[in-house]
Amino acid sequence: MIERTLAPRLLDLAGHYPVVTLTGPRQAGKTTLCRAVFPDKPYVSLELLEAREYATRDPRGFLAEHSRGAVVDDVQHAPELLSYLQVEVDERPEHGRFVLTGSQHFGLTERISQSLAGRTAVLHLLPLELAELRRFGALPRGLFEVLWAGSYPRIHDRGIPPHQWLADYVTTYVQRDVRQVLNVTDLETFSTFLKLCAGRTSQEINLSALGDDAGVTHTTARSWLSVLEASFLCFRVPGWHRNLRKQTIKAHKLHFFDSGLVCYLLGIRDPEHLRHHPLRGAVFESWVASEVYKARAHRGLRPELFHYRDAKGLEVDLVLETSRTVLVEVKSGATVNEDFFKSLRQLAQAALERGAGESLELRLVYGGESPQRRSDLTVVPWSEVDAQDWS
Repeated sequence: MIERTLAPRLLDLAGHYPVVTLTGPRQAGKTTLCRAVFPDKPYVSLELLEAREYATRDPRGFLAEHSRGAVVDDVQHAPELLSYLQVEVDERPEHGRFVLTGSQHFGLTERISQSLAGRTAVLHLLPLELAELRRFGALPRGLFEVLWAGSYPRIHDRGIPPHQWLADYVTTYVQRDVRQVLNVTDLETFSTFLKLCAGRTSQEINLSALGDDAGVTHTTARSWLSVLEASFLCFRVPGWHRNLRKQTIKAHKLHFFDSGLVCYLLGIRDPEHLRHHPLRGAVFESWVASEVYKARAHRGLRPELFHYRDAKGLEVDLVLETSRTVLVEVKSGATVNEDFFKSLRQLAQAALERGAGESLELRLVYGGESPQRRSDLTVVPWSEVDAQDWS
């Protein structure tokens, strides 16, 4: 089993809430993690039709059978159960009784907010971080091998060829989850839309242009993109504007959580193909953004990720805003060039002039192997992204 960063946080929150809910994309390892962290709890999968029918048709009987608690997997299949679970945990508010998992975040969020508000902690398990791959001993040899293989656990745990596994994953996702949630009848058009989104990773989102290219309306493009986000396939990063509002362009950037999925959707055949691909920089930038996102989500923290672009053309790839502000530029090249620092320094100077730079940190993440420390910034090789403090 791959040791997951989220495990201690999951166990900790179970000591404070009667219910803990774990969401994330399919095949991210939610079931494996919950069964490992709570080995003494009964396990029930609502993926099984008989268990689903029991929970749906006789929720009181189902909960009475598991009155001491249980890990209930794929709870999105029986959303009505949550209302009965509310009554159950109100009557017996013992910490850590129930652990719920679900892949369709869009199907769970509304019901959880209605039924279990204040009664459950919600955590997100995403594909593997670089640190988790390293602990498992499954880290591919080089940057482009890492990007191309992606970070879904089963690929590394079972040694399945990435393109084979990802092909099956996309087919299952499109044919099962999308049809179930959106009632999409034209799966070919949705598949085209998914590939167009992959081609726009690390770019600002223009829904009208995206819809036109896919042959759907702006409204449909917005709806479909929301489903991709709710399925934890991709995420949007808003524009940063603290104390810089007059100049900032606030369009969101699109990033995918898994670089291997992007490579598959773009038709990138192998790591060497990626090395020479025109979108290799975009794939690398999304990989760095997802690593920062996962480093925070797997510790129970909000992402707090932004990007910056102004009307004069100044751009910085990532801005992490917590107790301090971290400006991050991402370059896929293996050799550090002084031009890589230009945008970081310009934005830092602008922030200082507007009184927003009292706690700035500047980092360059690049595709090389050697760390460097300059007087005003840190140069981080790709292989040490997991060693940085993103909290």
